[in-house]
Amino acid sequence: MAARVVAGAGGDGACPLLDDLMPWSVRPLRPGRPWVTAPDAGSLRARWDALARAEGAEQERLFRPSRARTPLAPAAALPGRTTGTGGFARDPGPYPEPVRILHGPFDAQWIVPDQRLIDAARPELWRVADGHQLFAVEHGVLPRDTGPALSVTALLPDGHSPAGRPGRIRPLYRRPGGREPNLAPGLLGVLGSRYGEAGGAGAVLAWILATARPSPAGPVVPLPADGALWARGVELGRELLRVHLRGARGGERPRLPGGRRPYVRAAIPVRPAAPAYDADEETLVLGGGRISPVPAGAWEFRVNGVRMLELWCERRTLREGAEGLAALGPRGWPREWTSELLELITVLALLDELRPRQAALWDDLDRADALTRYDLRTAGVLPVPAAARRPASVLDHHEEGPEGQFALL
Repeated sequence: MAARVVAGAGGDGACPLLDDLMPWSVRPLRPGRPWVTAPDAGSLRARWDALARAEGAEQERLFRPSRARTPLAPAAALPGRTTGTGGFARDPGPYPEPVRILHGPFDAQWIVPDQRLIDAARPELWRVADGHQLFAVEHGVLPRDTGPALSVTALLPDGHSPAGRPGRIRPLYRRPGGREPNLAPGLLGVLGSRYGEAGGAGAVLAWILATARPSPAGPVVPLPADGALWARGVELGRELLRVHLRGARGGERPRLPGGRRPYVRAAIPVRPAAPAYDADEETLVLGGGRISPVPAGAWEFRVNGVRMLELWCERRTLREGAEGLAALGPRGWPREWTSELLELITVLALLDELRPRQAALWDDLDRADALTRYDLRTAGVLPVPAAARRPASVLDHHEEGPEGQFALL
């Protein structure tokens, strides 16, 4: 029997956790050295070339060895990538084309896809990252944090948290090609019998994005007893997904109406100062550069208490203190950064505009009858089988192991 509950982590009488619904999760990437990622791809090529030219102690200093990786240590090629697998110092091999990743919740950056350079690249994520995959990324939790519990991306995410403890990365599918949803076995059947039509894995992900709330045990995801409430949440979640995905997977790129679109009113200088916001003029100021209109909701959009726009700009304007290869960056402000900034402003503004609808949905969920963990246990969905929490076997392609050996998966 469904009970009226307030969302929160607890025993069988509480709402389910995201971990109950999407059981396979992966820890965030751990690059181990700051120079393997960058906001622009050109910097990575310059860093690779400088490292490959260096020798001996100088190469080791630039590399920044750790217990996991040194210039002499071999490593397997990442799934889907062709790179050297012997020690970098002996044979760097050809430069691998950088891969676009999501750094934290909203910052698209680049990474060198060479496992010899990355402490913990999480190859199980690379193995299922393709044109069908989506990733739910938990943001972690801080006391009194009112920001979103998670984000969704089509890019490979690194799971970085702006502040606090990073959360987990949960692929929507366990196998390439959009096969085998990463959902608790039997969940879709239970939801379908309850709501008439659950809508498949994509609908469940949309619901999660619309309703998940942070808790110390991980995001909580209430499931309503009422099918109309489910349909309303899925509809809102699909709108949120379209904004998060920024045109990926066949969607439209996010846009604000003509009179509200942000424009560059004064060109951003080659070396802009740290960002500032003029609330009266709704203007983002970067040195002499000015962008408006920038809604206050976009500027104040926070995750883990950190302003996302401010953080994005600071990563590109505050380079003092960078050392070694990490100090190699663009000489000016690349044009593509301006386009990315305008899109980020649009994304955050649209997400902020959807917050009242999301808050109203949460209020209605708190007053409605909901499915509890006990209900899912009674239906046989919980406990989740141990195999569903492990990566699936992927046997349809070969991977090169360390020193060119064949990798068994």
